[in-house]
Amino acid sequence: MIFSEPRLLWLLLIAPVVALLAAVVWRRRFAADAAWASRGLWDRLLPAYAPRRIALSVSFLTLAVAGAGLALARPRWGSGEQTVERRGVDVVFLVDSSLSMAARDVQPSRLFVAKALIRRMVREMPGNRVGLVQTEGTGVVLAPLTLDGGVLGLLLDTVEPGSLPTPGTELAPGLETALRLFGEGEEKHRVLIVVSDGEDHGGGVEDRIARLKESGVVVHALGVGTLAGARIQIPGGAGLKRDAEGNLVTSRLHEEVLEGLARGTGGSYLRVTSAAADPAPILRDIDRMEKRTLESQTLSTLEERFQWPLALAALALALYLLVGPFAPARTRTQETAS
Repeated sequence: MIFSEPRLLWLLLIAPVVALLAAVVWRRRFAADAAWASRGLWDRLLPAYAPRRIALSVSFLTLAVAGAGLALARPRWGSGEQTVERRGVDVVFLVDSSLSMAARDVQPSRLFVAKALIRRMVREMPGNRVGLVQTEGTGVVLAPLTLDGGVLGLLLDTVEPGSLPTPGTELAPGLETALRLFGEGEEKHRVLIVVSDGEDHGGGVEDRIARLKESGVVVHALGVGTLAGARIQIPGGAGLKRDAEGNLVTSRLHEEVLEGLARGTGGSYLRVTSAAADPAPILRDIDRMEKRTLESQTLSTLEERFQWPLALAALALALYLLVGPFAPARTRTQETAS
């Protein structure tokens, strides 16, 4: 036998204290009675006086207090089994880390806001498996599907604009990598969240939309940036990005690409212009999806048995109230006559 709350076992010490106090109270009462009437007259003056019933009454009160203290400590014994099941969906985040994500039309930068949103969404759906893919000119798996969402937060710290070996502004390689991360089969529990400014210079997104739909993947897209756009700061303090002719490049949000990606797979699109953007609509859509079992385990446990000492305490208290310290007058008279 063990106790779930062993620190409460000290409450059992109250029981002998209660018994001692009750004994002291009765002793003082009898001393007061003896001060004005000798014990030889008690049979007439106190016909209901019954020393055994007083002792029994104090015993019941002590037992009630002890049972209550034992119940609060929650004793446990006997074996039992409990199956714990974790249900959810598979969610892969695709973060665009091309140089255009360094633009500052949203402060402090598009990529900073994108990473902040991903962290927030991971925290608000703890029951799902999550994965992370980074895309530029190629797609790279940073985190396979895992139930430990904290891993994504650590890996996002390594994502910087233009940090992949193959530079570029392409979504198709990242979409292809995310598809491989989900694995084969046609499932109903797959979500891809694309966080990008929508710039795509490589093409091939339409083909990937068809494959995503065939694989049962629902795409939700978050467009980070503004329609007015901004200049692109090259990492390392190398100035602003220019085109082949030496003109400054202005990067704008391309919503049509992201909206088409979401609409083609049954997902939704959300424009993001600050880190305070609320992804709740997308989170609600994910929460309404059919769940599947992600993890299941059977745990051996000890059964809670606090009911037994609690029942003992209730019974003892009922007997304490029923017995009382004095016998009924009629019973006492009959005992005296006999």
